[in-house]
Amino acid sequence: MLFSQAMIVGGVDTVTVTLTWAMCLLMRNPNILEKAKEELDTQVGNQRCIKESDINKLVYLQAIVKETLRLCPAAPLSAPREFTQDCTLGGYHIKKGTQLITNIWKINTNSHSWPYPLEFKPERFLTTHKDVDVRGHHFELLPFGSGRRMCPGVSFGLQMVHFTLASFLHSFEILNPSSEPVDMTGILGLTNVKATPLEVLVKPRFSPDCYDL
Repeated sequence: MLFSQAMIVGGVDTVTVTLTWAMCLLMRNPNILEKAKEELDTQVGNQRCIKESDINKLVYLQAIVKETLRLCPAAPLSAPREFTQDCTLGGYHIKKGTQLITNIWKINTNSHSWPYPLEFKPERFLTTHKDVDVRGHHFELLPFGSGRRMCPGVSFGLQMVHFTLASFLHSFEILNPSSEPVDMTGILGLTNVKATPLEVLVKPRFSPDCYDL
């Protein structure tokens, strides 16, 4: 019970942060936003709301989430790890008890692994990096960490982000109320919070009947 409660409480902030950055990136890249809506209209249509079973068919939306987690990981620095024994790493002698904090954002934007590392390109996860996942199996992409101490809420977090983002994009048109590009400044902390509130204009995409619960 305590484990489940901790996972849900810890996931509220990180899911919100990830969804916020996903919306920012999509609003700054309207062509990608249109492709996401085209996929939703093709796979789901305009006569019903999104179901969880639809997510597996939304491969482009999944690529958008991966690219968002790569560029804007909710936790840019990992939780501290401690060396349990003396070892040599990269030619450096590391003493037992030394603490290590991994720069996840730097790993995710390493130009040796990612061409055009600071550009928002979800298509890379459908082509050159289609086999790279976010569950700690590929060390070039570690938004949830890796190993025995990686985030235990990875499945829960991905489910929430995919379903919420898909539902929002499917149900509403999203517009920038300002002529200026969306501000992408973040505040470095335990989570990668956007420095200024995200302001959007929304309007329904479908008839009122589609929004009945």
